[in-house]
Amino acid sequence: MKKDIIPPTVEDVAIAIIREQNEQDEMEWNVYLINLKKEDIEGVLITSKGYGAFNDEEVKTSTLRHFLDVVPANTFKKIEPIVESVFGLNNEFWLSFFLNSVMYDKKYIFLPETIIEENFTLVPIINKKGVMIK
Repeated sequence: MKKDIIPPTVEDVAIAIIREQNEQDEMEWNVYLINLKKEDIEGVLITSKGYGAFNDEEVKTSTLRHFLDVVPANTFKKIEPIVESVFGLNNEFWLSFFLNSVMYDKKYIFLPETIIEENFTLVPIINKKGVMIK
């Protein structure tokens, strides 16, 4: 029964981590949700957590939850700031949303040590450089 349920595939929605200057002219890292679709997504729920090993010990961060009522077509929303000290962990963002009354969900996992300048790309819509998973 469960094997017969085929969940819809998430397309044209991305998570990006971007290093940028804040209001105090300091550099900080922020996580963004990017809706590349031609339609709004609604009821957006994002959970974020970090996990992995540090100095041969298992480490877990707190789980954070964010709700965004609507993310309009071809726009972005800031999810949360992120600190460099967790870049050595798996950084997981689990996204759920509704599109045309159908629920979609997808996990985006930034693996340890992948949030580095060598992996930067120009993030669409935001038009800043960062690491993005689509």
